[in-house]
Amino acid sequence: MSIAAGLVGLLFLTAFSLLPLHWVSVGAAWVSLLIAFVAIPLLDAWVGPPRRASPPSGTRARFDVIARWLPRVHLLLQSTLLIQAVCIAPSLSWSELFVFGVAVGTVTGGLGITVAHELAHRASLLDRIIAKALLVMVGYGHFVVEHVRGHHVRVGTPEDPATAPRGMSVYRFIVRSVIGSFVHAWRLEAMRLQHDGRSAFSAANWTLTGSVLAMVLLVLAAWIGGAKAASLFAFQAGWAIVLLEIINYIEHYGLQRKRAGDRYEAVREGHSWNADFTVSNWILFNLQLHSDHHANMQRPYEQLRYAPMAPQLPAGYPAMTLLALIPPAWFAVMDRRIAAHS
Repeated sequence: MSIAAGLVGLLFLTAFSLLPLHWVSVGAAWVSLLIAFVAIPLLDAWVGPPRRASPPSGTRARFDVIARWLPRVHLLLQSTLLIQAVCIAPSLSWSELFVFGVAVGTVTGGLGITVAHELAHRASLLDRIIAKALLVMVGYGHFVVEHVRGHHVRVGTPEDPATAPRGMSVYRFIVRSVIGSFVHAWRLEAMRLQHDGRSAFSAANWTLTGSVLAMVLLVLAAWIGGAKAASLFAFQAGWAIVLLEIINYIEHYGLQRKRAGDRYEAVREGHSWNADFTVSNWILFNLQLHSDHHANMQRPYEQLRYAPMAPQLPAGYPAMTLLALIPPAWFAVMDRRIAAHS
């Protein structure tokens, strides 16, 4: 990938992140949702999977620098989006406010949490701070604890609240995953602090501190723009969390690791659904190459590989999100794929 391609990626990231501000300014906040859940799936179907080729020699180092910095820029973009949204909120009707909140949450959840997920896996302190900041903006700070130290360890087992067993609807799953993930994140932090001789009720407990900081942002929004601004912040955070959990549902639905004695088999590519679609993977920093991510969790997004032997989704995450919201249709499409994979 060239520097020019990196600049195109930056321009697209900027445009997509700030898109809700444009559409709400012309009284059509719903267009952002149309783009995310209709236009992108159509483009996925039209463009199809990518054509893969090795990068020309000499471009690897430049690509690594671009790829490393591109997700970091989203902290500035998401901060701009939320500040502007909070300021706009008092001028909207309640119905407009709700739609706008969902549009903003589609960015902070679909893109912001995706970036936070990528950065949380990096060793750099800067990246992990950015990941935490992005998650605090949607009231889900504990995700950085539970995902890395909980989900990646327990994925594909009954102990993992973020792995949906076959036959569970997305609505039941969301409730289970939200509660179970928070409880386990708290337990992980409490055990870590207890090992150091400290109380779980300290600032060092990120599950606690991240939650408190999210409440501070909610109060700040109310101070800036009153009840409507606070509601806007709550709407976007709520939808961002729901969107994250729908994606969790899609990523591992019905896939289980086998148990031998007191141990589960090692995590393999077959324990995550893979989606090889050019447009949605480009937007989502290759998150849909999820099989390779779980098999090689330290591999950065730009190096994730297509896993042909992994179970394959029939469409990208935006389209599968809509399908998941209709459980009978979801079960009809996915349950036979589980059987075929098994």
